[in-house]
This record gives sequence, structure tokens and C-alpha cells, in this order.
Amino acid sequence: MRSLHGLVAVAFISVIAFQSCVVHGNFYRDVYFNWGAKHSYIYGNGDNLNLLLDKTAGSGIQSYNAFLFGSIEMLIKLVPGNSAGTVTAYYLSSTGNYHDEIDFEFLGNSSGQPYTMHTNIFTQGKGNREQQFKLWFDPTADYHNYTIHWNPTAVVWFVDSIPIRVFRNYKSEGIGFPNQQGMQVYSSLWNADNWATRGGLVKIDWSCAPFMAGLKKFNARACKWDGPLSIIKCAVPTPFNWWTSRVYKQLNWDQQGKMKWVQDNYMIYNYCTDYKRFGGKMAPECYKPQY
Repeated sequence: MRSLHGLVAVAFISVIAFQSCVVHGNFYRDVYFNWGAKHSYIYGNGDNLNLLLDKTAGSGIQSYNAFLFGSIEMLIKLVPGNSAGTVTAYYLSSTGNYHDEIDFEFLGNSSGQPYTMHTNIFTQGKGNREQQFKLWFDPTADYHNYTIHWNPTAVVWFVDSIPIRVFRNYKSEGIGFPNQQGMQVYSSLWNADNWATRGGLVKIDWSCAPFMAGLKKFNARACKWDGPLSIIKCAVPTPFNWWTSRVYKQLNWDQQGKMKWVQDNYMIYNYCTDYKRFGGKMAPECYKPQY
């Protein structure tokens, strides 16, 4: 496995949008508990939030506002120790049967085993575009920045400013892309021991409860959804819509190199190579360049 030394040693020449130092959200102002409120609490003047899971219930939050395009950031510290059967989710989603969705999900593990980071994207209710990774650090020891950057050209998933995945807009060729619906921001900690760890073989050890995931410094540097007019307003290339800038239309060489390093060394599942699952009828974007 090729070392990350030399990739992270070179300073990441990036636009300020992806730096954790510019995360300025406030949980009191920006989100509410949509379930399990008694298992969650906000502290630190609204900068910090803990989600809890015990045998009675998990917990989750939802942003007041919906967005169309921009950069959604969250610092997350995952459940430590034996977290098998738990899932910490962080995602964007619209509502309805034909919803759009962009996911980070972190599948718990038995003590000493690495987390699985699960990513997916839905367009008009259609998903089945999973890519999974093992992380190259201990996500329970400290907070790490997980960013969804979304513009009219592409969706990019970032971990600590390193791009791990790109889903490019080929809507003109009949491939779905999430550019017509505003999406709210969600995060939750819940019991998924019917599938999360080794396909459901490892169940939650409730003697380890309560389980806790920490969230910090949520920020949505994004275009607020104000109905169908936002489809044009949020996509028009203006200086105010910074995500439409030319620099965001494609990953630079440094970013491409870092993403290749992650995918070569830490990707453990890619829907575009699962020929058995799809009977050889692969999604059309699998044959398209993504960056």
C-alpha cells in the first residue's frame, strides 16, 4: 500500500471553501432534532452536538433550510470502541418518492476493526450507486471534516480536504443528476445491526451503550432553496454563486492524485465493478470519466 507521505506533506492548494477553519455553523440556529431529542444535546454555544443511541432509541437532526448547490461541511467524531451494528449517517436529501440524496454513512465495527465509510447518491428516487472505503485514520480519536461539494457540474465527497469520489453531471445524456430539488442536511445515529456489520452477522452489544457520535462546526456555504426559481438562481454562473466558478468544474492534478491514492488503497466496494449484482448491465455513468 503506497504511503500517504508525500501526498499530504505537500500542502493542499485548495480554495478556502474546503478548510475546516471557515466552518461557522450553529446547531441552535441551523438544525432541529427530528427524532430522539432526549438522546441528543447541543453545547459549546451551539458549535457542538452529540447524538446518542441506547436500547430505547437513537437520534437525529435535520437542517431548517434546504439547499441547491454549494459546500456542506461537518466535523464528525465517530462512536469509539465496539460500535458494531451502529450507523452514523450524514447526508443531504429531498423528500418524496422521487427524491435526490447524497450520502455519507459510517458503519460500526467490533473493537479494533476499521470503520466502513459508505457513500451513495440517489437521483429521482434511484440509488444503487454505492462506493465503500476503509478510512486511513482512526475516526473515533478526533474530529474529521466530511464535506459534500455540489455544483451544476459534479458532486464531490471530501474527507479532510481529500476528494474520495466524484459523480459528474451527464444529465444531457440521460443520466440522472441532482439539480432540480433542494435538499436538507441530516445526521443520525441509529441501530442498523440487521445489515451494518458483516451483513448483519455482528449485532449491537448493548452493554456498551449508550453510544455517542460527536458533531462539530456544521456549515452550509450553499444556495438556500426557495422553490423552483432556485433551479436557475442557484446555478447561474455569478461571483455570488462561487461554486459555479471555473476552478470547481474539475479536480486539479493534485486533487486527482489524492483521490486515486484513496481509491487504489482504501476503496473496498464499487458498484461500477459489481457485474454479478447488476447482471452485467452496468450504470451508464460507469463508462464515463468522472473528473
